[in-house]
Amino acid sequence: MGFIAKWLVTTVACAVAVWLVPGIDPVGGSWVGPLFCALVLALLNATVKPVLQALSIPLTVASLGLFYLVVNAAVLELASYLSRNIFHAGIAIDSLGSAIVGAVVISLVSMFVGGIVRTDR
Repeated sequence: MGFIAKWLVTTVACAVAVWLVPGIDPVGGSWVGPLFCALVLALLNATVKPVLQALSIPLTVASLGLFYLVVNAAVLELASYLSRNIFHAGIAIDSLGSAIVGAVVISLVSMFVGGIVRTDR
């Protein structure tokens, strides 16, 4: 799947998270916010997230993998912050709990929609 397809899948996932999770609100428009947040999230997932995962291996092992949710939530919070401050559009997250639930929703929806849209057969 190319970058544009992944970006659109992540945009749909962010829009679903905005729709489902009470503590996540769009900033800059109902589709523009998730679109820019998904762009920043895709860039962070490619660059920052592997470093955070490598640094948190001891905590992830000690918590039997549950700390991975915190890493996902932290990357989502960072994407939210950067998209709102760079593009003045994105998503606003109220709390860490909302970020964790939002990260789970975005992961599940991305997996489901990415499986349907898959183009590299």
